[in-house]
Order: sequence, then structure tokens, then C-alpha cells
Amino acid sequence: MYEGIHHVSILVTDIEKSKRFYGEVLGFQESNARPEFGFPGAWYQIGDTQLHLIVYEEGKTLRGTENIDSRDGHFAIRVNDIEGFIERMEANQVEMLNKPHNKTEWHQVYISDPDGNIIEFNK
Repeated sequence: MYEGIHHVSILVTDIEKSKRFYGEVLGFQESNARPEFGFPGAWYQIGDTQLHLIVYEEGKTLRGTENIDSRDGHFAIRVNDIEGFIERMEANQVEMLNKPHNKTEWHQVYISDPDGNIIEFNK
């Protein structure tokens, strides 16, 4: 019945700053398939799933902090080269919570975007 997650939407406050982070720092490819909704945003294709950035000032899901807490709400992206990902984050001076040994069978690395949205990368 279910095929998978189509997209994840997150709130951002500054679309240009967020696009630099997701496009240049993380290296995600922005999709040009996003219709003109009448509000700022961006879509990124990550494997079979999309990430939608939305500027929505009345939204209630901004955390209000960039502190990285792996127990807080987040989404996870599987990578095929965790060491390469870590090197990319270090080169871009992105703070990380690196958990190579944890209760799961995969290496986890958590980061925060400029608005405090937490993302887990794992291998």
C-alpha cells in the first residue's frame, strides 16, 4: 500500500541563505520542478525523496536553536561515503555530532541547518 516517503518539508527563514547551505555546503541538486506557489521556497531531489524548503513566517516548527540534539525532531539521509561527508562538513566548518559507535548498526552524523533543522546522515 505504501511506497515510501515522497517528500519532507521544513521551514526556513531566509531562502537564499538556506539555498546556499543545501546547495553549496551539502551539495544537493535543486529541482526546477517546483511550481510558483506565491511564497518563497525550493525543492531538492535526494534519491527517490524530495526535500522542500518553505518560508512561512506563521509556521510553528522552527526549533529556535542551532544546538544539535540527536533526540530532537529530525530526518535522516543515507549516504554512501560517510567519511567523505564528514570531510565535506569539516571543510565547510559545519558543526557535527559524530556518532560512529551507537546503539544502531550504522554510523550517524547529525548537523543543524542555519534555521536549526536537524539532519542525520548515516551509513
